[in-house]
Amino acid sequence: MSTRVLVAKVGLDGHDRGVKVVARLLRDAGMEVIYTGLFQTPETVAATAVDEDVDVVGISMLSGAHMTLAPLVVRALRERGSSAPLVLGGIVPPGDEAELLTLGVAAVFGPGASGGDIVRIIESLA
Repeated sequence: MSTRVLVAKVGLDGHDRGVKVVARLLRDAGMEVIYTGLFQTPETVAATAVDEDVDVVGISMLSGAHMTLAPLVVRALRERGSSAPLVLGGIVPPGDEAELLTLGVAAVFGPGASGGDIVRIIESLA
């Protein structure tokens, strides 16, 4: 059974090239990837994660709203009974990463994160 990963763009961030590259990377590594598309809410991400019974949820954020939206996604997941870890990729200032980890985000991938590291960490979280 392969690892099931939900990949989503939360909020008003319309830049989706990077998330599509990561989705393909995960797929090529043998994972089953569910991509929700742009402009998702924390609640729609959580509902899809539960409906699809995913092992890991990944969100991509380039809008600067990561400190607000990532904790909302974590909360929505837990409220729906999902224990799937949340990983975040995108532009995250170094000072925010530690706080995101304390707020329930399992891993943060910034610009230049290697594909091998992304796959390895997601597999370890699943």
